[in-house]
Amino acid sequence: MNPTMTPRQAAALAVARLRALTDPVRAAQVQKYFKETVRTYGVSSAEVRALALEIYSLIRPSWTVAEAMTLCDLLFPARELETKGVAAIILARFKRDFPRSLFGRVKGWLAADRLDSWASVDVFCPEVMGALVLKYPDLAPKVAAWAAHPNRWVKRASAVSFLKLAKRPEHLAMIYRVARSLFGVDDDLIEKANGWLLREAGKADEGRLERFLLACGPAVPRTTLRYAIERFPAAKRRALLVRTRRGRGPGGRPGWSAESS
Repeated sequence: MNPTMTPRQAAALAVARLRALTDPVRAAQVQKYFKETVRTYGVSSAEVRALALEIYSLIRPSWTVAEAMTLCDLLFPARELETKGVAAIILARFKRDFPRSLFGRVKGWLAADRLDSWASVDVFCPEVMGALVLKYPDLAPKVAAWAAHPNRWVKRASAVSFLKLAKRPEHLAMIYRVARSLFGVDDDLIEKANGWLLREAGKADEGRLERFLLACGPAVPRTTLRYAIERFPAAKRRALLVRTRRGRGPGGRPGWSAESS
């Protein structure tokens, strides 16, 4: 294959290879993991990653991040999960060269439902947005502000974009602000993502997570709480489930702030 292939040629190659790997039985099994209807070729995650890395090896000598972003423009509108996944994995390989302008591009993709499932958001955002925030730390508050966006995928991205940053102490205050701002969102996909984020934050500082949960008390959705405390010992999990039903700050409101924890 010509290593100077265009983004459109790379997109065509990805779709052709995925179609050749179609597995209807696996596709039916994948649907069981989603409440909403999704389209999938039934290609395994390992096969998707292998295909993405194969294509990346072909275009690496001649492409810049601009071509990789164009590939996302071409493949993200496809309905199949695997097609979006190939584009996301290839873009992530250019993380050292990410421009600041990628932030607006990503928000546009999310708000337009180009990444319209938890799976697509979760493949894309930890790698791409995590790397972007590492390169441009001043973008972190802008990503955190996505928690107030009306689109559920933008909201979920506000949480999962920080997953790989949770091990860095300098990002914990922002992570807890994001988590707190999502507590009022009545959406199980947001509640689960938020619990996942808190669980990762707890790996960096378990005591801080426990203090946060106790201070927020009943404000923490139960689904979020159960995800957040998965790594705690069983006795502590039971205690937190009980104590967060009662604990309130002054005036009957959760008394936590990012600074106080």
